[in-house]
Amino acid sequence: MDLPNMSTADRNETPPFPDDVATAPLLCLSLNKLLANDEEESNRLFSASKDLGFFYLDLRATSDGESILADADKLFVVGEAFFNLSLEEKCTYDFSRQKTYFGYKPPGTAVIDKDGTLDRNEFYNASKDDILGLSPAWPAPTIVDAHRHLLKSYMLSAHSIISLILSRLSTHLHLDPSTLPTLHRLASPSGDQARFIKASPQPSNDRRTALGEHTDFGSITLLFNRLGGLQVLPPGEGAQWCYVRPLPGHAIVNLGDAMVKFTNGLLRSNTHRVVSPPGAQAECTRYSLAYFARPEDNVILKRLEGSCVIPELREGEVEEEITSKEWILTKALGLRVAFFKKKIG
Repeated sequence: MDLPNMSTADRNETPPFPDDVATAPLLCLSLNKLLANDEEESNRLFSASKDLGFFYLDLRATSDGESILADADKLFVVGEAFFNLSLEEKCTYDFSRQKTYFGYKPPGTAVIDKDGTLDRNEFYNASKDDILGLSPAWPAPTIVDAHRHLLKSYMLSAHSIISLILSRLSTHLHLDPSTLPTLHRLASPSGDQARFIKASPQPSNDRRTALGEHTDFGSITLLFNRLGGLQVLPPGEGAQWCYVRPLPGHAIVNLGDAMVKFTNGLLRSNTHRVVSPPGAQAECTRYSLAYFARPEDNVILKRLEGSCVIPELREGEVEEEITSKEWILTKALGLRVAFFKKKIG
């Protein structure tokens, strides 16, 4: 199936990000330099992973980088075409009752705060294991099923980039470079997924948080945005929410909770949220594309052994024994309305 002609997916038609809003102080790293094992760039990666847990990654002028940028452009079109289907049709791919986070999540079916306020985002999650043929295929809409090859290419590039980041971080932790990548092998079952995201323009008199403040619960997230809306809360007393400005040719990368567990808090999984885009961008539909890398299903999320850099556990502290699969399923479904009501009921 050819890609549909979706003019709104064209980045050239979006209003510019305004210059008069506070933006997050993300370091801008070069994939090309990381591939070349540039020592200074690797040091900057480690600093960014400890200090904020968010950074830009310039993907240009590298094979995997150019590949994933091209795939992302096409997948923005696929995602928009999917979200243009009727709600009734999209909801046939909501598999949450089967206790999975793969498939479709309609808007208003997750809570964003302790008061039970509903979200304003819709997702479609495509499983890495499904797309690579490692597990039975989930039923999928025709527009997605017809572009499995594109999702596969995107996932392979994303996994390769993330493996490089994990290898460099392993070295800085004074571990074998393969330590973290071995916990995230491509051919092993895991909760890795590509996510299509849509946030419609909010009413001008009711622009609020569309996706509540949270940390990602996996290992590393690659995010592609064309509009603002993502905000991070920098560490420190009195910190204010800051927008993350989308940069062409770059991915926004952030670390998740699994990296905190592996390093006993040395690396940072930073709080973030999604609000209405700033300025004239608020009038546009916001599409995003992400890849979430998670540890393999059977990996126990606990402090890695053998590092002189990772802090020791406090005296008497006992880590919970929970697998990656258990952790992610609990976190992913925990804020769906049905599960939230059970939790507070």
